[in-house]
Amino acid sequence: MRNSKVPVVTIDGPSGSGKGTVAALLAREFDWQLLDSGALYRLTGLAASNHGVAFDDEASLEVLAEHLDVQFEPIDDGLKTILEGEEVGALLRTEEVGAMASQVAVLPGVRRALLKRQQSFACAPGLIADGRDMGTVVFPDAPVKVYLTASADTRAKRRQNQLQEKGIDANFDRLLADIMARDDRDMNRAVAPLKPAENAIVLDSTRLSIQEVFNKVVDAMRQQGLI
Repeated sequence: MRNSKVPVVTIDGPSGSGKGTVAALLAREFDWQLLDSGALYRLTGLAASNHGVAFDDEASLEVLAEHLDVQFEPIDDGLKTILEGEEVGALLRTEEVGAMASQVAVLPGVRRALLKRQQSFACAPGLIADGRDMGTVVFPDAPVKVYLTASADTRAKRRQNQLQEKGIDANFDRLLADIMARDDRDMNRAVAPLKPAENAIVLDSTRLSIQEVFNKVVDAMRQQGLI
């Protein structure tokens, strides 16, 4: 269990809302720890593959997940994901690793272990935690909780721009449909559905710049005496 005296800022929200970008900016600005919780199942799957752990060996996968050797480091254009000393950010986005994540995510033992691993990221001087249930499940006592959202159209356009900047052709209508389907799954799932925590600051980034969102979160941190 985490040290409750370590300040935690949670940033939850749907895909494309900008939460990852804002989380990395905050962690870099204040030199706090950073947690990209959405990457952990992919990282567990990749670690299992690297170590030859069978995807139906729940006991071994649970141990692997609880002691997952991973760090998230904010950099100029986002964050660097380091697994056992190796930068694996690009590898995590492959379909192969996505399939691994799907196999480990259904195991209750892995889910329990990753809850503990996420909470262990709360180390001095503080933690910025990015995800979908950070404020509701993982860090319910965090002094600052943010729920960042944006219209589905805006999020699809942002994703299209990101892909096009990488030279990848992207169909807006298909991206929009994918985002809406993912929203429906996340918001209506039985376990830890995506929703604002009761005391969360809800920010709609549809018409806000990343800097404006950043400033609002910093104001909330100051009001709570975290910085």
